[in-house]
Amino acid sequence: MFISIYLSRNVVAITQSASPLGKLGIEAALEAAADPSIAPKPKIFDEFALTDRVGLVSGGNRGLGLEMALACCEAGARVVYCFDLPEKPSDEWIASRDYVVKLGNNSRLEYLSANVTDQQALWKRAEEIGDKEEEWTFASHTDCLEYPAQDYREVLDVNTNGVLFTAQAAGRQMSRFGRGGSIILIASMSGSITNRGHAWVSYNSSKAAVLQMARSMACELGEKKIRVNSLSPGHIYTSMTAAYLDKQPHLFDVWSGMNPLGRLGRPDELRGVVTWLASDASTFCTGSDIIVSGGHHSW
Repeated sequence: MFISIYLSRNVVAITQSASPLGKLGIEAALEAAADPSIAPKPKIFDEFALTDRVGLVSGGNRGLGLEMALACCEAGARVVYCFDLPEKPSDEWIASRDYVVKLGNNSRLEYLSANVTDQQALWKRAEEIGDKEEEWTFASHTDCLEYPAQDYREVLDVNTNGVLFTAQAAGRQMSRFGRGGSIILIASMSGSITNRGHAWVSYNSSKAAVLQMARSMACELGEKKIRVNSLSPGHIYTSMTAAYLDKQPHLFDVWSGMNPLGRLGRPDELRGVVTWLASDASTFCTGSDIIVSGGHHSW
């Protein structure tokens, strides 16, 4: 880490880091004022670009995971590897892969069958990706006093252990190459509130653990320039939540009425925040939980 001190209009500024894009914002305006030969150009979209970056997304076969992977490709990532349990990718994934090819920005999607609860296998896969590139489970509605031990363990194994093992796999490669990176853990608003009317002790507990996991990892990995944040979606209408709502259709209106916007969220409404967290536009954000819930927490 370095500290540079410079004088500008009689104001002493101290900076401990610098954007790889050069001067931004007011600094860029002052530089242009001092040097008439500089031709200013917008850089805000460059800050959100993921050009030449390698991504790893668990649960990337469909739903929110795939939506996020696709957003990263649109932002210019070199490749995004989608890890998920099925041996073969879904039709959604194949359509998304073909869509990325048609974008013509040299980005690509890759699919890898993997069990996120198998730590060593995940680490090995991520190491193979590093060598090559250089660089949700719903719980049943069960009374908390009667919740079966095995069911509880299974939810935590996927929603908590699997998140940690995947984050480890990615973080080990970031540390290995020494160039930093951004890890985004997908939690849920259920990690910081209790879903009214739903007995989801295992799910809520698993997501609360993810929030603390992100904070803890952020504190440990900051010195390696690895940022760790969590993203907490509210009620989003995905194929998974649709399957749950199909069995209890009355919940569609109930869930929709639980936030000020009066509706469920769309998967694509998470694209912007994921891209921001993954990009240089969020370089001073770590250890934070970003809630995208339509204002559910506000009531």
